[in-house]
Amino acid sequence: MEIAQIEAFLLSAELGSFRRAAEALGLSQPSLSARVKSIEKELGATLFHRMGRGVRLTEMGKLFLTYGERVQETLRQGKDAINSAMTTSGGILNMASARNIGTYTLPNMLAKLRQSYPGINVHINIGRSSDVLQMVLNEEVNLGICRALNHPDILTIHLYEEEIVLTTNPRHPFALKGNASIYEVAQEPLILYDRESSYFVLITDICRAAGISPRVEMTLDSIEATKHMVELDLGISFLPRSGIKDELERGTLSIIPLDEGYSVTLPTAVLVRRAQTYMPSVTAFLKVLKQIYPIKIPDLVKN
Repeated sequence: MEIAQIEAFLLSAELGSFRRAAEALGLSQPSLSARVKSIEKELGATLFHRMGRGVRLTEMGKLFLTYGERVQETLRQGKDAINSAMTTSGGILNMASARNIGTYTLPNMLAKLRQSYPGINVHINIGRSSDVLQMVLNEEVNLGICRALNHPDILTIHLYEEEIVLTTNPRHPFALKGNASIYEVAQEPLILYDRESSYFVLITDICRAAGISPRVEMTLDSIEATKHMVELDLGISFLPRSGIKDELERGTLSIIPLDEGYSVTLPTAVLVRRAQTYMPSVTAFLKVLKQIYPIKIPDLVKN
């Protein structure tokens, strides 16, 4: 059953005439009658009483009318959705974000997007970086923001380097001294966030490279919980600098430089599935990111 056939049926029912329906559609009356007959043949039911002065619906025709109208309305909604998605002033942006970024960095990005493109509706999924990559690959989302991951089917656009800093309570001996050795860190109770997170893996790799075995006494499920434990002086932690801005301003946490000069950073990127064309909402968001970070948007995504 074709859309053109349903359209012929609905207009004939509305006008009560094959002739007038044919004229409205720019068809010959035999062509329109053939479309209606095709539907009747497929359904195995007569939809119209054919009378000399016009047509009217049979009981089967009245029953089918509701469903035909639903098809037409669904098609109209689909066209509206496409029109909305093809304009940067509207549409939907489905995105995924790593947890830390979604909590501390993404809100500023979305605020700037709303200022420039108030008609774009954003739907957000939160997960680990590996989850974000998989959602982009599966086309469950239009783009993702997480640690820089590479895949042949993905465009990885670098945004910034997230600095991971040693953090203590301001009354901790490290804070009073103003610095610490990585070997001293190994003697302290360490509180880390999520064993499967990028931060946990990065910190344990640094410790392994320094030849030390950290005393991990707590592994929590959120950065917020980790911060609170450190504020209570129950241990020390390595945390993303972006996640402790408020605590630094309040003076409830301190950043401790490492004597050995270790610089712990995590590259953060936006991931986009490689494609021939992109929705305007995707290019709009990338343009907003370019206002915040010195990124280079590939020509493939710009167009």
